[in-house]
Amino acid sequence: MSVSPASVSPAVGSAPTQADLLDFVRRTAADAELIDSLPLDPEGRTWVRLKGPRGSEAWLIGWPPGTGTGWHDHAESVGAFLTVSGALKENSLATRLPTDGWKTLELTEGVDHERRLPAGEGRAFGRHHVHEVLNDSRTEHAISVHAYYPPLPRIRRYSRSGQVLRLEQVERPEDWQ
Repeated sequence: MSVSPASVSPAVGSAPTQADLLDFVRRTAADAELIDSLPLDPEGRTWVRLKGPRGSEAWLIGWPPGTGTGWHDHAESVGAFLTVSGALKENSLATRLPTDGWKTLELTEGVDHERRLPAGEGRAFGRHHVHEVLNDSRTEHAISVHAYYPPLPRIRRYSRSGQVLRLEQVERPEDWQ
């Protein structure tokens, strides 16, 4: 399902920047009617695809307690997300990984970064940003808004054991739409 929030009208022009995407997720998060329309499931994440600004893609996502994405990146896309309700935690790597041609990497000490994002807080990120997003609450659902440009060409999924990061899977849009 594709929804275009009434409060957001895409501008004509160049590609949206990280700041544009962050502004979009902030404005979308303020659309109470849209947020209330998201079906929530106690067992798994739910989502609604949104129309983002200037050719970007966006998602409204519901996170039951204890759910997360696992380690992944968004390939060549830049993005932004904002917690609407509840709280999310983002673990990320403060280093740029090689984009292709590897299956296993030994990470150096000090590359881990943890960020808590309570309701109303968000962030933007650049290409090849590797992270995992979690709702580590035991009782409270979280809701967030995400936007990406260009629309996600692929998502690389990783497993992690200590300082070893392993490429496990590459997903394409047809895998999640």
